Amino acid sequence: MFEALTDKLGQALRNLRGVGRLTEENMAATLQEVQTALLAADVHFKVAREFVERVRAQCVGQEVLKGVTPGQQIVKIIHDELVRLLGEGATALSAARPLKVLLVGLHGSGKTTSCAKLGRLLKKRGYRPFVVAADIYRPAAIDQLEILAKQEELGFYCDRVSRDVPAIGVAALGAAAAAGADAILFDTAGRLQIDQDLIGEVQRLRAQVKPDEVFLVADGALGQEAVNVARTFHEALQLTGLILTKLDGDARGGAALSMKAITGVPIKFVGTGEKSEDFDTFYPDRLASRILGMGDVVSLVEKAQEAIDEKDAAQMAEKLRKADFNLEDFLAQLQQMKKLGSMQSLIGMVPGMSGVKLGDGAELQMARTEAIIKSMTVKERRKPDILNGSRRQRIAGGAGVKIADVNQLLKQFQQMQKMMRMMKGGGMKKMMRQMEAMKGKGGFPGM
Repeated sequence: MFEALTDKLGQALRNLRGVGRLTEENMAATLQEVQTALLAADVHFKVAREFVERVRAQCVGQEVLKGVTPGQQIVKIIHDELVRLLGEGATALSAARPLKVLLVGLHGSGKTTSCAKLGRLLKKRGYRPFVVAADIYRPAAIDQLEILAKQEELGFYCDRVSRDVPAIGVAALGAAAAAGADAILFDTAGRLQIDQDLIGEVQRLRAQVKPDEVFLVADGALGQEAVNVARTFHEALQLTGLILTKLDGDARGGAALSMKAITGVPIKFVGTGEKSEDFDTFYPDRLASRILGMGDVVSLVEKAQEAIDEKDAAQMAEKLRKADFNLEDFLAQLQQMKKLGSMQSLIGMVPGMSGVKLGDGAELQMARTEAIIKSMTVKERRKPDILNGSRRQRIAGGAGVKIADVNQLLKQFQQMQKMMRMMKGGGMKKMMRQMEAMKGKGGFPGM
């Protein structure tokens, strides 16, 4: 989402190469470009102007530190200001038990999906979540929440007859208590635009259920209008947090940089994809680092810890150490990688790699490799040496690829096995020569 902003900020900061002292004159053009980049990313004009003024006040007159370029020095200042703008530190949830959370927002912002995702996250943290269908207007809203609740094994309550939303909320509290739930999430109705009926209904529901948290679920692609939406809901309901959705899209992302600054309400969670696990606690410092192209190693490590079983990782390490790695093991590794998210999103978390665009080719190659290996029998995966011409023809047909693709995969796998045997025998120099030879041939797919 922030790729365009990252690129434009990078271009602006490159203009300061060779500068020995930061002055009003040599900073003017760069800061103007920074402000333009923020406005182009749909950051509210007032927020962009104040942000640039704070950066200017800190930069002007500073000596450039020895061993540090002016660009690096300003990146540090801009990073700290971005963290301040987004809200310092991860904001914890209320400690109340049972925890009552009211989710509000406009139609299409992702409230129902976010309700289930938040329930899943709380369940991982040791809660017993219970989701409540309080949207009686949108067709199939109740069915959608019920299906999601079953998928995530969450408690669920609805009333398909009543049109009294506050009464549904009160009844749901009783049902949640009877079920032993200690986190009750209310999925409320939205509208295509803000209206008094919507605000009045959620105000009455709020008065009845007395939530500990009131979250505005906002579409990250809403642009500058997000500020007005957040302000209106906050004035009516005293929001305690924001949930930004669709941050995996191609929108410009200015809402994330504007809503906290204008309303003072912290961003607590972000939705980063369609899957139920694509929902994370919001960390301002991590997002600031990614916006500036500095990566996000902490989030990458956390994703790996969550997706990869420690016992499986130890077993795989032992196989690699003994050079006993077959195609069945490689398939398992591919499937583990898929749990972490798309290759492009993972690359964006690596410092210095945010500008690298993999395109669709990398994902397609991984999918093709997986299809080829899945078209093999278990015996063939474990002993690729038995793959003669007829077997390869059958595998190619099963995977929907050319026989040349199967041959290439097997050839590259053999090269990888050779490197492993060299590592086992201590032949590091030979292995490096082999890697150089593979570099021009695209390397092993998925590696």
